[in-house]
Amino acid sequence: MTITSAAFKEGHGIPVHYTCDGKDSSPPLAWSKVPAGTKSFALICDDPDAPMGTWVHWVLYNIPPDVRSLPEGVPADKTMSDGSVHGITDFRRFGYGGPCPPGGTHRYFFKLYALDSLTGLDPGASKKALEKAMKGHILSRAELMGTYAR
Repeated sequence: MTITSAAFKEGHGIPVHYTCDGKDSSPPLAWSKVPAGTKSFALICDDPDAPMGTWVHWVLYNIPPDVRSLPEGVPADKTMSDGSVHGITDFRRFGYGGPCPPGGTHRYFFKLYALDSLTGLDPGASKKALEKAMKGHILSRAELMGTYAR
């Protein structure tokens, strides 16, 4: 499975528009080479370079199996019209929270998981709860890393 963005390339800078210094809008994402048997997708975006440990910027799960992309600016609704569900970020809110490093260049990992089931989680689950729910259900994983410095 592969994940890409029209907004930035693997290992390159994330445009200001998608950060706290811009509109804080989620970047467009697209994926392909999905394994057979996929029943849902889950997405986690985090920053392992944060001073207090890994900072979670986005948690989205129960994305339908026929979905192959997310548009720019995904709404921060608890439950989306297609059934996708937002978890809680380390900003203590639903939806995407863009890069906002206190200093230096940070890496932001967009991790997509193809799952053989729905997660069974209600809106507002943490990254940790999602990872626990996904255990034993991951068919494939793809990752896209972008950087940002203020």
